[in-house]
Amino acid sequence: MNQLLQTFRLAQLPPEAESFRADVKQFLAEHLPQVPADRRARSWMGFDADFSRHLAARGWVGLTLPPAFGGAGLDAFRRFVLVEELLSAGAPVAAHWIADRQSGPLILRYGNEAQRLAYLPRICRGEAFFCIGMSEPNAGSDLASVRSRAVRTETGWRLNGRKIWTTNAHHCQYMIALVRTSGTPEDKQKGLSQFIVDLSLPGVSIRPIHDLTGDAHFAEVVFDEVELADDALVGQEGSGWEQVNAELAFERSGPERIYSSMVLLDLWATHLRRHGATREQSAALGRFVSHIATLRSMSVAVTAKLARHESPVVEAALVKDLGTELEQAIPAYVESAMSADPDSPPDPVLYRTVAYLSQISPTFSLRGGTREILRGMIARSLGLR
Repeated sequence: MNQLLQTFRLAQLPPEAESFRADVKQFLAEHLPQVPADRRARSWMGFDADFSRHLAARGWVGLTLPPAFGGAGLDAFRRFVLVEELLSAGAPVAAHWIADRQSGPLILRYGNEAQRLAYLPRICRGEAFFCIGMSEPNAGSDLASVRSRAVRTETGWRLNGRKIWTTNAHHCQYMIALVRTSGTPEDKQKGLSQFIVDLSLPGVSIRPIHDLTGDAHFAEVVFDEVELADDALVGQEGSGWEQVNAELAFERSGPERIYSSMVLLDLWATHLRRHGATREQSAALGRFVSHIATLRSMSVAVTAKLARHESPVVEAALVKDLGTELEQAIPAYVESAMSADPDSPPDPVLYRTVAYLSQISPTFSLRGGTREILRGMIARSLGLR
């Protein structure tokens, strides 16, 4: 464990990143939709293409991508600040989120020049939205047991299969899908490749999945004899497992793995200031704040690794696992505290916000890798399995 913890070298956001924070706050003051907290609590699940395009017009979608491809060419620290401010305010970022966070960097790193020129400028303009095609029905958390398959044809590839729990697929134009191009599911990591799939192609069907809250963030996507061009392949055939792990490091490394319940925590703190807090409630609030501070420091340390062009796969998994516990603990505690005082009429916005997060928080430990998968990765890094 000491060896793993030593990789979290204390890092500070540089002055230029901190000064960038004021610009982001000013932008949010001008462009953040005026909606109640229970809507803002959706934040990185909240789809608002107009907001994303306003953000893109400032150069803040594809912030770390090179200017040659339409990006701002800024560092990972400033992206950390941007994400932290957006999520703390509850900004609806889902439209551009995946393309900015992982699809764009993946294409930059593994795609060819034609793919970079075709997709990255459109991502940076807020015109191309991506979803992730990883999970499959009946596979649980075993990502390597992919059954969707692409076979070579005279003109490219023919794709068949299904993906599930695909966030916002019904709103996106493209998916980067992990599929099998050789071997069988028993081969696990071998024979996997990634493809950019245009979701408007014939043979693609998308079925939104409604959750307990009534929202439809997720979808099931079916590929039935979908014809892909030869240049749909990202990187090298058979290198999909290496590529998808690099992509997951981007997905798990940001502050979004800490701040999913931040709007609720701010709202609850305001409620306690107005109506008074018991000693136990004050202590709980202090614990949450101290945990957030610690996890934030760890997340900044992961960001420092990204800034050094390292791939902090295990470190990101650890932050994601610990962050998920905190994100789920906040609504659980606030709900318990409110129900313990039934004679005090709750603020209706606070009630709706905690109700939403209590229903959606079980998904926090599913998205981006389940707790069991993450802990298995951590155990392997420690030589425990």
